[in-house]
Amino acid sequence: MTSPLPTDTSAIAFIGGGNMASAIIGGLLKRGQPASQIQVVEPWKEQRARLRKQFGVQVNENPGESLASATLVVWAVKPQTFKDAALLTRFHTKTALHLSVAAGIRSDSIAHWLDTQRVVRSMPNTPALIGKGITALFARPAVSPDDRLAVERVIQTTGDFVWLDDEKHLDAVTALSGSGPAYVFYFIEAMVQAGVDMGLSRDQAHKLAVGTFVGAAELARSSDEPPEILRARVTSKGGTTYAALTSMEQDDIKLQFMRAMHAARRRAAELGDEFGAA
Repeated sequence: MTSPLPTDTSAIAFIGGGNMASAIIGGLLKRGQPASQIQVVEPWKEQRARLRKQFGVQVNENPGESLASATLVVWAVKPQTFKDAALLTRFHTKTALHLSVAAGIRSDSIAHWLDTQRVVRSMPNTPALIGKGITALFARPAVSPDDRLAVERVIQTTGDFVWLDDEKHLDAVTALSGSGPAYVFYFIEAMVQAGVDMGLSRDQAHKLAVGTFVGAAELARSSDEPPEILRARVTSKGGTTYAALTSMEQDDIKLQFMRAMHAARRRAAELGDEFGAA
């Protein structure tokens, strides 16, 4: 259950105004955050115009003195641009709490670049765009309980969250839930194409495939039984589901899928090595 944002919510700044920033900004506005208490630093002219039109928030091309009023700074930049953006911004945000949604960049690097230990690192996913996201969070020791609560109130506007005790697990989260929506879309693509190949219209196949994922995911979420039991309940030996799953097992689909997730985890770690502080 989410708690409402307090009426005296402090100013929030976003460095980067892409999809994830937009999801959070939209959620904040719906929960009562005044647009006047949100500002965004966004280098792209077209994106600045879109943010102003869609949300009515203050948008600047470059970081400036106005950032000093922000008690929370959300870092929604690409990993390869984080360091440069941080070094330009750090002089204006020394007293702020910092929340990063950038993949791969470790909190040690962020703390070093920003000259502060009040850093929370997160890994959200794209269903945040419709308030159905799931985000993993890791806080450095200097982050207070009140800081954690402030982060939770922001993240709750985009969906659910879970705190991690060990930052290294964020690479696994990136592989599982961060990249996870793409896996779901990939399987939906395959199901739709198979449906079309078997004679259904594309619209029919799409509706059936998406509805199946939505329903199965909701059943898994609401059930106390593990997925292997739920799967077994659908699978009668010698039946149609059994034939499909047997084919997948013969092709090592589960093993290949797990191997793909490990590849994503390795790449998340590489991003930290590649774009992190020396």
